[in-house]
Amino acid sequence: MTRINRPGQGAGTRAAAAALFLLVSLAMAGAGLAQAPPPPVGPPAADALKVFLDWPGADLAVFRDEVPFAAFVPSREAAEVEVRVTPAPGGPEDLAVAFTGIGRFAGDDNSLVYRPQPGGSREETGNGVARLVKIGLLRYVAKTPAARHVAVEFQDQVKPTSVVDKWNFWVFNLGLDEFMMSETQYSSVMSTGSFSANRVTPDLKVQMSGYGNFERQRFDVEGLSYKSHSESYGFEGLVVKSLGEHWSAGAFLSMRSSTYTNVKFSVTPAPAVEYNFFPYSESTKHQLRLLYRFGYEYATFREVTIYDKLSQGLFKESLSATLELLRLWGTARVSLEGSHYFFTPFKYRVELAGEFSFRVWKGLSLEVDGQFAKIHDQLFLPKQGATPEEILLMLREIETDYAWSVSVGLNFRFGSLKSNVVNPRFGSGGRSISIRF
Repeated sequence: MTRINRPGQGAGTRAAAAALFLLVSLAMAGAGLAQAPPPPVGPPAADALKVFLDWPGADLAVFRDEVPFAAFVPSREAAEVEVRVTPAPGGPEDLAVAFTGIGRFAGDDNSLVYRPQPGGSREETGNGVARLVKIGLLRYVAKTPAARHVAVEFQDQVKPTSVVDKWNFWVFNLGLDEFMMSETQYSSVMSTGSFSANRVTPDLKVQMSGYGNFERQRFDVEGLSYKSHSESYGFEGLVVKSLGEHWSAGAFLSMRSSTYTNVKFSVTPAPAVEYNFFPYSESTKHQLRLLYRFGYEYATFREVTIYDKLSQGLFKESLSATLELLRLWGTARVSLEGSHYFFTPFKYRVELAGEFSFRVWKGLSLEVDGQFAKIHDQLFLPKQGATPEEILLMLREIETDYAWSVSVGLNFRFGSLKSNVVNPRFGSGGRSISIRF
């Protein structure tokens, strides 16, 4: 910085004029320099780490500003590191950020989890993920010539739960939906409602949700009018305590009522324990979990059951194994669960389910889902059975030994990677009302 010294009080008019001229000249020169374009930020393009971001709807401008040492490329084939952002299994708002090395970085993979502040905006989430991506890419850029342009600063470390949060990390959701339609010979009214309350921290997870469904239908056939109604209500609760990188313990609570299953009211508390063969910190890459539950189910019924019961209480247990994989070729999830009632021979259920998504080419993926269940635990079926109308309208559950379903489809994502515009004009075509706290 240039310092201008004032002349002494005895200096002449000529010296003062010269000083004033010099001051004006420096000011004009400073203004001219301020108008010059700033030098480019970050390393030269040839040294920049090439990154492919797989997060549909992300604003790449935010990532380019936050990670100036990386060049975000439009395809995985041109990248040295793939960054994939997906919902994390831990909490309803958490995001898993998986880093996969490509080419010279092959085999150098990593995963992180972003936990947004409750009630945070979409913009805040995008900025937070971008900062996390910058941290995760440091291990790669350190091995490139661009490392000489990077400096790391350390701030005071803060635990995830040590910040001030007026909601104490609780996230609430309320949903209402009303649907009505009518024709000359048919009318239908459907009402649904739901709520959820969740609090997720690294040491404790609490999740609660409830729902209610009501439907009324009318049919006019050959001068006769048929009316039907169905309703169902339920509550699900879960508390899980972390016991390290492999163990967790907690409890489930389930309450429900349904005309479809002939259940007037049922409640099932069930403590549980889980073991993950992989560390939970690697859950965005792979998981192999064993979950055991032991509970007591008490139920009252709307009609006498096939076992001449209007109420009953039974102990039950279940064991499930779930394998989840995230690989370059796609994702896979397979689960096998078996359950049975104590003191009631041969009353059991076995379910096998699988979800697969295969990357075929760029944005094209093949998705295959399937489920099969061997069923021998329908203790709630009404003794008088179901009428033909109830069977045709699927108003009552009927006896069966098995159930299965399969779906196969293609999903192709293409277009701009920079589009992140929200346009609410004409709405979204839905009929729901959602309130978020």
